[in-house]
Amino acid sequence: MKRFPLDALPDALPDAIDEDKYVICTYYVGLPPFLDARQMAWDAAVEQSTGTWTVVPGETPGVRKRHVAKVIGVYEVPQHEYSIPKDLERRQYIMQVAFPYENFGQQIPMLLTTVIGNISLYGRIKCLDMKFPKSWLRGFKGPKFGIKGLRKLLGVKKRPLLNNMIKPCVYTEAKMGAELAYEAAAGGADIIKDDELLADASFNTLEERIPLFMEALDRADSEKGEKTLYTVNITDSIPKMFENAERAAELGANGLMINFLAVGYSAFRHVCENLSPKLPVLAHMDVTGAISYSPIVGIASNIVTGKLPRICGSDITVFPAPYGKAPVLKERYLNVAHDMVMPLHNIEQTAPMPSGGISPGHVEEVVEDLGPDIVIGAGAGVHAHPSGPRAGARAFRLAMEAKMQGIPVSRFAKEEGNEVLKEAMDTWGLGRTGADF
Repeated sequence: MKRFPLDALPDALPDAIDEDKYVICTYYVGLPPFLDARQMAWDAAVEQSTGTWTVVPGETPGVRKRHVAKVIGVYEVPQHEYSIPKDLERRQYIMQVAFPYENFGQQIPMLLTTVIGNISLYGRIKCLDMKFPKSWLRGFKGPKFGIKGLRKLLGVKKRPLLNNMIKPCVYTEAKMGAELAYEAAAGGADIIKDDELLADASFNTLEERIPLFMEALDRADSEKGEKTLYTVNITDSIPKMFENAERAAELGANGLMINFLAVGYSAFRHVCENLSPKLPVLAHMDVTGAISYSPIVGIASNIVTGKLPRICGSDITVFPAPYGKAPVLKERYLNVAHDMVMPLHNIEQTAPMPSGGISPGHVEEVVEDLGPDIVIGAGAGVHAHPSGPRAGARAFRLAMEAKMQGIPVSRFAKEEGNEVLKEAMDTWGLGRTGADF
């Protein structure tokens, strides 16, 4: 076997590498007990950087020294020291590999190809985290607005923002959607967004929908004395999505929305950085489950929905909440929100937008879990209110008011003048099951 000098091996002490030159990935790996975990990690590091299943002539010590990925940690959990149980089917490992980012540059497609590409075919391997160096992050602009910019844009200082997605998800009459938007905005919604299932459909085009929605929101704004954003769904094929972004701005839209995983991080980033200089961009997380929800394969949701869209420029990112209909663990949900808001060098915060079956009775718990610097996503919780979407939005705003004042929402709902909140609580209780309050 060809021998390489130590500094050309796919191996290093974590203390010895220059962290500003590497993206460091942490993996869960499950292996049969007869396999050598460290050797498997070295082979994977080579596979994802300089080499293949056997040494090739061009893979010189110089090439290896500059470009090979480095295994900097192989940790068995639990860590067997003296013997391995005879009936053990798999040994579980946490592994860390440092990839020289010179190999793929300051972009997402080749990053993903490098850190989880071919090795995603190898069985039980899940990327749990990616640590990005400051020098790599400087190649990205990040959010233009984020929560601070949105507050300034909308004139909302402290409370959570309320987003309403139009329901039904897909509908033929753009005029009907505009009337629903008007009612929800007049009731207090700060942001109206298209559902992820409706973009530039032949029966409900951007040209038809945007002017109607913006006129409706202008009417609502004049009534309530507040500003409302409309994040129009421009998701489409490439380059038509880029054309949609420019067309939406020309038609008067004051916000954009993209199903970022469906179109890809690079296309999403291009819109955020280059095609929407004055418009906030909302990222919708559909397809996340296909990538993240397996406990043993894929990429963790805090990377897929938390870090990466934030780095690409998302001002608001929708992600599944554990309070209503979404089958997601609360700790995973909190991890995603954590990665949207914690300091990340030059990258501003993304506004977390929990969504999925949220009703006014959930507001207390949502704010307790994430704080007030969020956007609360509500669809049917607004449009299915017994007194209509205006009352539904008003009920959410009352629930927010109660929470910000430190008053239990269930008690606030019983006070005079708060009948629309009581109706919502009578319908859904403290959750979507309609439990008594």
